[in-house]
Amino acid sequence: MKKILLFVCLLALCSLTVFAQSGESSRATEKLAIEVPPQGDAVALKKIYSNLGPKTDPYWVNAYSWIVAGPNAATGAVFVAMPFTPKANFLLSQVQVAVLYTSGDNQVDLNIYTDAGGVPGSLLAGPVTVTNLAVAGTCCTLAVANFTPVAVTAGTQYWVIADTPLTGVGSDFHGVWNHVAKDIPMSFNRGSGWAKDTADNLPAGEVLGTVQ
Repeated sequence: MKKILLFVCLLALCSLTVFAQSGESSRATEKLAIEVPPQGDAVALKKIYSNLGPKTDPYWVNAYSWIVAGPNAATGAVFVAMPFTPKANFLLSQVQVAVLYTSGDNQVDLNIYTDAGGVPGSLLAGPVTVTNLAVAGTCCTLAVANFTPVAVTAGTQYWVIADTPLTGVGSDFHGVWNHVAKDIPMSFNRGSGWAKDTADNLPAGEVLGTVQ
């Protein structure tokens, strides 16, 4: 899984519109992968959902993955959502995702949304601001967001969303959400609301909590 992928340069709207297309990737800093120790699992928390690989190789190591950027970044705003469906009723309390930093303010907001017909619906929890993200091209640090426990229901789809404030501190964040190789639906917001999309590179992460 540890590979540097060929990238495609993305030109986005330099406004408050949110723009992305399946397969588009960011020109992040070119560098060889640098090893960083992964975090340990949260004590007493169980996996609600995970697509991560082994602790030493949880996601593809590359700087050219899904863009996450604020409206004041050079690319314009690009927000990305990862779906998950619990197999049991849980109290969700933590999210760990492979969002890494390239430029701007080193912080990103993570949120939990309900589903609305296959796209993100209403805000359920968050935003939780995660700071001091690892630099794109390194492995295997994850961005960790701790939430006030919120109930999620078995068999119901939810979304983890990485976004930024529309103005002020954090609005110029630019980073990448590294991925795992799976063909699965995901969702993008192109400025007129969330829309269904598909990808063969699923944003990498996991959702943790306690059984109700």
